[in-house]
Amino acid sequence: MSSSSTTSKAKGRSAPLVGPSKNPPRTSASRGGYRRPMDGWWKRDPFFVRYMIREVTALGVAIYAVILAVGVLRLSQGEAAWNGWLEALKSPLSIVLHLVLLVGMIEHARSWFEIMPKTMPYMDVGGKRVEASTIMRTGWIATAVVSVLVYLIAKWWQGA
Repeated sequence: MSSSSTTSKAKGRSAPLVGPSKNPPRTSASRGGYRRPMDGWWKRDPFFVRYMIREVTALGVAIYAVILAVGVLRLSQGEAAWNGWLEALKSPLSIVLHLVLLVGMIEHARSWFEIMPKTMPYMDVGGKRVEASTIMRTGWIATAVVSVLVYLIAKWWQGA
């Protein structure tokens, strides 16, 4: 037999050197090995439940961003379109939607203020590390101050 043969006679077997194998190697999946169930994986651990709630509330933030973008679009289309958008916001369905979105945004903010100390670099003041609770309280205080300022500016704008 020549050395350029297409078969190998190693260990007394004859197998093609190239081409697909007639008997592919078996894997654990092909033998029906254990497959961990994935249905409801996030429900098994409270950490993942909080994570999924945070992710779902992000959808509420996106929905509200679309509502505001439609408002800006209507504003650019003239006074009649703007007034129509304002009237649509006064409907009972819109009010319920906004209340649900408000609750979702409060939860979204709460979860992000809870995460903030874990994602920030360590802060030292006077040689002592700033506590996580201080960072969370500061976030809530900043949110409250900005909210009051926006409210006051809006009231002032209406009166001007």
